[in-house]
Amino acid sequence: MSITDVSDPPVRRSRPALSPSRANDFKQCPLLYRFRAIDRIPERSTTAQVKGTVVHAALEALYAIPSSKRDCDSAVELIEPAWDKVITESPQLAELISGKELATLLEQARSLVTGYYEMEDPTRFDPESCEQRVEIELADGTPLRGFIDRIDVASNGMLRVVDYKTGKSPREFTEAKALFQMKFYALVVMRMRGVVPAQLKLMYLADKQSLTYKPDEGELVRFERMLSAIWRAILAAGESGDFRPKRGKLCNWCDHQALCPEFGGTPPAYPGWPTTVDAANLLVSESAS
Repeated sequence: MSITDVSDPPVRRSRPALSPSRANDFKQCPLLYRFRAIDRIPERSTTAQVKGTVVHAALEALYAIPSSKRDCDSAVELIEPAWDKVITESPQLAELISGKELATLLEQARSLVTGYYEMEDPTRFDPESCEQRVEIELADGTPLRGFIDRIDVASNGMLRVVDYKTGKSPREFTEAKALFQMKFYALVVMRMRGVVPAQLKLMYLADKQSLTYKPDEGELVRFERMLSAIWRAILAAGESGDFRPKRGKLCNWCDHQALCPEFGGTPPAYPGWPTTVDAANLLVSESAS
């Protein structure tokens, strides 16, 4: 049992929702979902994650300038301002990544942006939106939330959803995770706009490969039922506090082994299911997903 000083102000914790990352967390390990979505226990930022954030920020900035000026050299020049933006929003990263490590990260980010030009020509079109935050509730109340890297709309009205990945194209189980993400955003777009996207595209900048998916309405309706089932399971666990750990091959990369019963740890006292919406925390937590 934990004792809280009654003079302490109440902790504001944002109401959870399903994003592709949080849904996959719960399927992988319910306790991991709890640590990330409810306890909000900090995790170490990896160099790869920071590099991905920098590249995403640079590509977002690229499409904010006129198409005639979106040449490769201009895109590369956006890397350092993107890094400045990242550390302005997360100052602690400047202490974690500096010197030679920072120089290597920025050079790798420049290489990824240069390679992007081998995959498509950004001077030939204007996206409808970049880094769009989306949030909807399904008919049964299941809340969906996330960020879509880019939405393109062709002259004939056909819609394409694009997501950038700074790693290599997926292998084995990671391909299923990528497909899950694409179906998630296809469903969100269908429910928001009443139209099934013509294509969803994952662009893997590290090896210049793309994974595309053409959804159909029936498949997305079935996927919607699966998301609703996941959310019902989360709500049941949230009410009881019973988020059970599930050992798997990804445990070796988990930051929370010291708190996990599977590794001899003890989770902190369950803080209860969050009901207060904290908009600032929502933006930070879901944009990292």
